[in-house]
Amino acid sequence: MSIINKALIGDLEAKAKLFRREILEMILKAGTGHPGGSLSAIDIITALYYYKMKVDPKNPKWPDRDRFVLSKGHVCPALYAVLAEKGFFPKEALWTLRQPGSILQGHPDMRKTPGVEMSTGSLGQGLSVAVGMALAGRLDKKDYKVFCMMGDGEIQEGNIWEGAMFAAHKKLDNLVGILDRNRLQIDGSTEDVMALEPVADKWKAFGWEVLELKDGNDMIQVVDALDKATQIKGKPIIIIADTIKSKGVSFMENKAEFHGRALRPDEMEKARKELDIPGFKVS
Repeated sequence: MSIINKALIGDLEAKAKLFRREILEMILKAGTGHPGGSLSAIDIITALYYYKMKVDPKNPKWPDRDRFVLSKGHVCPALYAVLAEKGFFPKEALWTLRQPGSILQGHPDMRKTPGVEMSTGSLGQGLSVAVGMALAGRLDKKDYKVFCMMGDGEIQEGNIWEGAMFAAHKKLDNLVGILDRNRLQIDGSTEDVMALEPVADKWKAFGWEVLELKDGNDMIQVVDALDKATQIKGKPIIIIADTIKSKGVSFMENKAEFHGRALRPDEMEKARKELDIPGFKVS
């Protein structure tokens, strides 16, 4: 890699580390939330907003912007941290997560939060919305891309596959799906709850170009996969990213218990030591 690229990767990694700390702090203050999937997804979301996507925080509804749909809406703390750092809203809002009247609720709300493209959280529906956005872009002769992040537990939902079939039928190559394949859902292992494998073959059978990302928490691999995905023509693309649930905090990693609960104060102290960021504080 060139020096410029090394600098880029280092900057993205530093941002993702900061976002991990903010995710845990905002969920701690709220007393509720979903840290596990937020931490597995944050590297990809960071790369999208700070490397790949065209967005304008001063003009969130810019017609030519790229779109991001967080179909697995319960991991919105990851999206909120990135949007705040990007300048869509003041960072002080992060510490109001899930509070009455806050612009940051437990699932993304496009009516309340600048930068949120779609209200999500009712799992299985985000991909169909992203398909509609991609089709609209084609009809309007726009060159924007639509990115949709799904959870692996979520793709057990039937509506995902209806959207997948329609996108392939329309050859929507301006649509990039991202599967956060951390292999854990609220009830445990995806393969125990409802087996997904061979998941890549399923998407191929539905007519999608499949890119398999061996380490979806490695920023170099993430950036490379996003570059490849946006160069493919003639069909929709999905990046199947093998990630680690609760990546970045050793005692949380690969444990389903951290899917949907805030850390206890003693756990948070341990996490802070692992995610030590000079100058960080909750305002």
